[in-house]
Amino acid sequence: MSKLPIVEGVMKYVGENNKLFCMPGHKSGKGFKTTEIGRELYNNFIEADITEVEGLDNLHHPDGIIKEAQEKLSDLYGSRKSYFLVNGSTSGNMAMIFSCFNEGEEVIVERNCHRSIFNGIIMRKLKPIYIKNKIDKKINTPLSIDEEYLLYLIKNNRNAKGIIITYPNYYGVCCNLKLIINEAHKQGLMVLIDSAHGAHFGISSGLPENAVRLGADYVVMSAHKTLPSLTQTAYLHIGNNVDVEKIDFYVSAFLSTSPSYMLMCSMDYARYFLEDKGKEAYEQLIYICNLYKKKINNISDFHIISKEDVMDVYDMDLTRYVLQTRVGINMYKLSEYLRDKKVQPEMCDGVNIIFIFSPFNTAEEFKILYEALLKCNLENFQGESILALEQKIPHMELRPWEVLLMASELKDYRETNGRICKEAIVPYPPGIPIIQQGETIDVDIIKAIDYYIKCGVSILGMDDKFKIKVTRD
Repeated sequence: MSKLPIVEGVMKYVGENNKLFCMPGHKSGKGFKTTEIGRELYNNFIEADITEVEGLDNLHHPDGIIKEAQEKLSDLYGSRKSYFLVNGSTSGNMAMIFSCFNEGEEVIVERNCHRSIFNGIIMRKLKPIYIKNKIDKKINTPLSIDEEYLLYLIKNNRNAKGIIITYPNYYGVCCNLKLIINEAHKQGLMVLIDSAHGAHFGISSGLPENAVRLGADYVVMSAHKTLPSLTQTAYLHIGNNVDVEKIDFYVSAFLSTSPSYMLMCSMDYARYFLEDKGKEAYEQLIYICNLYKKKINNISDFHIISKEDVMDVYDMDLTRYVLQTRVGINMYKLSEYLRDKKVQPEMCDGVNIIFIFSPFNTAEEFKILYEALLKCNLENFQGESILALEQKIPHMELRPWEVLLMASELKDYRETNGRICKEAIVPYPPGIPIIQQGETIDVDIIKAIDYYIKCGVSILGMDDKFKIKVTRD
């Protein structure tokens, strides 16, 4: 057995020289090597792993270098105040939920939010009102929320205190956030945005605008996903209507009391890079992305989704590829083929292969991706096609936090009609919960589970004996 399994495993992966079209945004450190100060930081990262000693600053009460850095961050994004998050976007999502809502309040929330949002709703004991996700049947992908339905919810749920939306989603798709924010504010609702994949937005006219400048009240961004910043780093930005004292408390409560200066240095550097080099760097990246998108789309049976391909998409991130191919291809096997060619995608959902680029992906790397697809014989990857089902939102019998406290039992899914779901059932793809905690299972839910099982889809919340958790009678 290996003496250092993690160390040896990571070193082996690094040594294989994979082309990273996935997170983090610095792409194996290249993002730190493009500027003089970045190279200095890269060469001294381990020495920068120091604690909050005299002469530096305290993340939980900044009045020196951290305060100055966060003010520069705020100026860049246009926020009232911005925070460094060393516990990732998860801590920011928790902080904004606890700061904005009191126990028992209602919140309008996207059905396909990140799990940390749902965990925050449970921990804060909120009542969620779910927004439908629309599935584009032409390309068999859940590309965006149902904006018309969301506007209906905003106008007809007078007790709701706020809404939580993802912008952009994993596919780089953006809703008409400005319209949604304006309508929400008319009804007195706070707007909370999980913008984990949008830290680079607004830096170039070729990209969607960032959610802060569109008027959102709270915005969480994962710096590490698209910027030259270390994994686990994120930003939280707040608008003018936020209670600063409350958010200060909750940010501190959800952050480590031993924050890493390595992480904070990388977040400060990511901000500096955007400010100093970002516009030019992202315009060059968009140019390369568009160039190779045209090349790939000219390969028979391959297609990268564009805004023009779908009716209901307001905007898309041009620095991300959503790759599809013809029906009847096993995309998981195709993804394995690309990894064998040293091309590491971000993810495969069974229908799409997702690639996340940053300015530190070179033209040569795009060429390697293109040639891997050009030489690919799709006949080697035949398999079953999966349809993403569009479903109604089930009846909520109990709030998710109430179910958490109840005893449960495992039951064969075919025997659960009328029972209350204890753990969310999420087929992947499409990644949208069929049913959430506290909702009542009905015949349509059972049929949907049955369909995804027959298609061989991985289903979160179900064990290998086809049993799911329900509350005990």
